Amino acid sequence: MSFLEVVRPGVQSTIQDSGRRGYRHHGLAAGGALDLISYTWANKLLDNPRSAACLEIVLGGFHGIARGSLQIAITGAATCVTINGQPVEQWQTLNLNDGDELAIDHSTHHRLVYLAVAGGLDSPEQFGSRSVVVREKLEGQGPVQAGDRLMPLQPKRQVPERKVPDHQRPDLDAEAVIRLIPGYQYPQFQRADIIRLTTNSYIVGDQTDRMGFRLQGTPLCSPPPGIISEGIALGAVQIPGDGQPIVLLNDCQTIGGYPKPGVVPAMDCGLLAQQLPGAQVRFELSDLATAQNQRRLFELHYQHTRWCRRGRALEWL
Repeated sequence: MSFLEVVRPGVQSTIQDSGRRGYRHHGLAAGGALDLISYTWANKLLDNPRSAACLEIVLGGFHGIARGSLQIAITGAATCVTINGQPVEQWQTLNLNDGDELAIDHSTHHRLVYLAVAGGLDSPEQFGSRSVVVREKLEGQGPVQAGDRLMPLQPKRQVPERKVPDHQRPDLDAEAVIRLIPGYQYPQFQRADIIRLTTNSYIVGDQTDRMGFRLQGTPLCSPPPGIISEGIALGAVQIPGDGQPIVLLNDCQTIGGYPKPGVVPAMDCGLLAQQLPGAQVRFELSDLATAQNQRRLFELHYQHTRWCRRGRALEWL
């Protein structure tokens, strides 16, 4: 079977799918691709299942050699991608022949690059997911290393040349506006602090990883005192004693004791996860129905559209 041999994995590369469901009460993080939109489009280009596993590459720096013929797609942060030294575009299908060398340069403006293989990546599945949460050290799951073989889960018919239309790609260079859906502890925050949180810009701090992002800016003056530890979810915005918000991401712990004014929708978490230290972000109040409708439309688009023959657009079934 064909595979992609890893020569250099970059800063950190892990296999991620749509995440682990139903095991948080056992202390296992959900994991899964941080940038939902880029991950989903990489699979859509190749007609992969919605939850197919792909490679999440932090800051680029990946180098691999094709052993046999493969069809791939690369999305996410903009960077220089080459095949045998020749530049190729992202957000489209790419064909690799036996011996072809794929290089993904370091990304300088955003964080995450996604590499999908036709048929999805094959790797050990634990508790219903192939997603790697490094600190949990589940058997057979860990960061990709030099010499690893990235193999398709199943042989897949090659699809025609395709390219994601420009207007459907996330604009990672635009102002990063992160929506905040108020939670049940929202009324416990002073009105002046909510105004501070939603009218000031914050800087992404150096303490950022797949567990969460610490933001730096105008601190909340009177955050509520700590609470009894309780279950927390992807996107929860914790306010510790210093008044600086922490947005929890896919690999976050399952319980926490800081008060939370609300939660960031999963699609906005992906936008935040793409930001590098020093980037500016700001919160904007939203409501649950708006976020749910956007997510429903996104999922319906994946399930109920197909590529037109020329591969430059999609049509509804």
